[in-house]
Amino acid sequence: MSKGIIIIPAYNEDRVIKGVIEGIKKEVLHSKRDLDILIVNDGSNDSTSTVCKNIKGIILISHLINMGSGAATKTGLEYAKKINYQYAVTIDADGQHTTQDLMNVIEKLVDDHYDLVIGSRLLNREGMPLHRVFGNKLLNLITRLLFGVSVTDSQSGLKSFSRDAIEKIDIRSNGFEFCSEIVWRAKQNNLKIIEIPIKAVYTDYSLQKGQNNINALRIIRNLIRHKLREV
Repeated sequence: MSKGIIIIPAYNEDRVIKGVIEGIKKEVLHSKRDLDILIVNDGSNDSTSTVCKNIKGIILISHLINMGSGAATKTGLEYAKKINYQYAVTIDADGQHTTQDLMNVIEKLVDDHYDLVIGSRLLNREGMPLHRVFGNKLLNLITRLLFGVSVTDSQSGLKSFSRDAIEKIDIRSNGFEFCSEIVWRAKQNNLKIIEIPIKAVYTDYSLQKGQNNINALRIIRNLIRHKLREV
C-alpha cells in the first residue's frame, strides 16, 4: 500500500486544532490507509504549538514567524517530497472540511490515478455563504483569465497531490494566492486535474478565518505580479 501524508497548515488555531486532528486520526484509522499527519504551525502567537506537541502520533513543523498559508503549504509539500511520500493532501485547520471529504479526495487521486484532486465547494453550494460564493467566483475568473485554466473552486484548501504533482508543483506565493498558483503550476506541468464536490462546513469561528472579499483584491494584485514576472 502506498504511503501518504495529510498536511494541515495552522495559524492561531488553538481553539479547534485538537478536535480537527483527533477527527482526522479516527477517519484514517477507520480507512486503514497508511497516512501520516503533519501540522505546519505558521508562527502562531497563541498556544497552537503547545496543543499540537501534546497530541501523540503526529508530526509538527513550526515556522518561527507567520509567513502565510502559501508558505506553510509549501513547507508541507517540501517535507512530503523529501521523505518520499507517494501522495499528499492538504486540509484547512479550522474544521471547514469533513473527514469523509478528506478521504474522498484521497480515494479519487489514488484509485483513479489523478495528479491533483480539488475538493470543490461550488459543485454543491449548500451551506456556503453568498459573499464567499461571489468572492470565489471572482477569483475563479481571474485564474482563468491569467492562467487559462478553468475550475469551479480555485480557492479550496482541500486538495490531494500525486507524487508527480509533489515533485513538479513549485509554490512561490506565500499568501492566499497560492491556491490559484497551484492550479496554474499543475497546468504548466500537464498534470491530470479533476474536481469533486465537497460539503462546505461554516461556523462563526471558520467564517472569521481565511479569505474575504476585501483581501481578494490583494490576491488578484499578487497573482498579476506573479504572472508578469514570468511573461
